[in-house]
Amino acid sequence: MRVYLPATVPALTGMLRAAEAGPAPVQAFAVTPALRESYASGDLEELEYVAMMHAARASLRLLLADPDAPRRRVVLAADVLDEQVSHDGGFDEPAVVVLAAPVPLRRVVSGHVDDLLAADDVSAAVGALSAADAGDEDARFVVDGAEGHELLWFATQELADLVELPGVRRWWHRPPITSP
Repeated sequence: MRVYLPATVPALTGMLRAAEAGPAPVQAFAVTPALRESYASGDLEELEYVAMMHAARASLRLLLADPDAPRRRVVLAADVLDEQVSHDGGFDEPAVVVLAAPVPLRRVVSGHVDDLLAADDVSAAVGALSAADAGDEDARFVVDGAEGHELLWFATQELADLVELPGVRRWWHRPPITSP
């Protein structure tokens, strides 16, 4: 089963060092029967995109808990054994699943990370998240602004390039490219 793991840049660093996402239980997002039922139409690819966007929203919550993390949503896509996955979120949380074991990095098939240009909108969304949860429509609009940015796709061999490991460039601190 394909699952989507929310993370942050520092969490990704820890996962790369530990060679797994964990410890168990691990919350992730996937195409569940409840998610399929909540959409009248949509093929598997479209539903996987919805599950990934749920993981991206969870990444915002992780950023709220880590004020020092670079303001980039991070989502890892992984293929895990079906028997390791349980879903009890019902229709309130149709994409939420719980994994009974840590996810070895060899199971990760891709990474998805915000572009540098999304940082201001992601930062604003993190700041507005609590108010949005409380029903503030203006705050929801701010959160939607971050969700309007598409996550960039990275192959697994590129993930180490995204984090601050010895000898690896720190791409999120690069100044933006400007036209002359």
